[in-house]
Amino acid sequence: MTRTRTAVLCAAALLASTLQTAVAAAAPERHDQACAATRNPEGQARQVMDIVRQAQQDLDLEAALVKVTVDGRELVTGAVGESMTDVPATPAMHFRTGSVGIAFMGTVLLQLVDEHKVRLDDPVSRWLPDLPHGDEITLRMLGDSTSGLHDYVTDPVFLERLYADPWQHWTPEEVVGISLSHPLWYEPGTNWSYSHANFVLLGQALEKITGTPLEQLLQERILKPLDLRNTRNNDTAVIPRPVLHAYDEERGTYEESTYFNPSWTTAPGAILTQDICDLARSGQGIGAGELLSRRAHRTQLNPGTVGLGQATDTCPATVCLPMTEDFHFGVGVVVKNGWVVQNPSFFGYAAVMAYEPHERLSIAVSTTVGPDAPAGNNAQTITERIAELLAPDYPLAD
Repeated sequence: MTRTRTAVLCAAALLASTLQTAVAAAAPERHDQACAATRNPEGQARQVMDIVRQAQQDLDLEAALVKVTVDGRELVTGAVGESMTDVPATPAMHFRTGSVGIAFMGTVLLQLVDEHKVRLDDPVSRWLPDLPHGDEITLRMLGDSTSGLHDYVTDPVFLERLYADPWQHWTPEEVVGISLSHPLWYEPGTNWSYSHANFVLLGQALEKITGTPLEQLLQERILKPLDLRNTRNNDTAVIPRPVLHAYDEERGTYEESTYFNPSWTTAPGAILTQDICDLARSGQGIGAGELLSRRAHRTQLNPGTVGLGQATDTCPATVCLPMTEDFHFGVGVVVKNGWVVQNPSFFGYAAVMAYEPHERLSIAVSTTVGPDAPAGNNAQTITERIAELLAPDYPLAD
């Protein structure tokens, strides 16, 4: 079967799905050894791996990687399937986790608010003076995606060029320029709609505010404090070894997609690859607000988007998705039934980091698809099944 174009419509399509169901340098050896499968898992750990194995069969997945921690302590780490023919998948393998960088940028923005260096409602024109509507669009609106900027990944010209040459390198000016060639979907701050352009611009604003390249900024403020030793920014198609290979059918034929260029996905400096251990640690660190004050973390989870997302004549229902207490977009994160989530998807790669604060439960899943895998983020399906097992009082699925 031919899947829908989930890679280029990743965030909006995945958020809609959530609402409905709701050659590179080797990685540091010490950390690769630490990110290894749990030996002889028992009890709940074995049940988790049973879920993953069954999902691999049910969903026609090439590979599925998982790590679950409770209060920071490992419950299980494992991998099933193959990266390539006769090459077993392992937890040490690296994969793309692009929108996790959005959660990191949102956290840095709120750190700067904590430090009284900026206010969320400062106009973006202070740092990006040439941005149209920059006097109306605020830092908050970039972080929580309420700016009204058109999403360039819905532009037919962009899609045509991307699918004709998925190895092309895109610049921020090119992708944001496509968004700016369209009228705003609505007056800034009055509605909600996902736009990749928001986060490309947020990365640029963070660099101007701090005078620091975004990659360095994330390294100093996120990666080092959370001890994310196997998280890398890769603005090119490079993925550090060992690599979890991906395959995809979005261009009409099932093909290797591992080295399709991710430069268009978000701000340069925040285009990430990780292993499953770093993904789980990211979910815990961001979900628990470890790097923020309590006030800033509350803002991250509820910046004022609840009640927004109303379809209008200029913003269709597929774009302006309704935000509720149970499902809404925070500052760089999705909040669903109390879980703090990010769910990256890119040309055959899919992943989820999910954190439940009552149980202090972090679930990280990464998948690659076979030719008959269903549409959507299949890592999300696995995550929901694990959540049902481990946190039945706090369901992630609707």
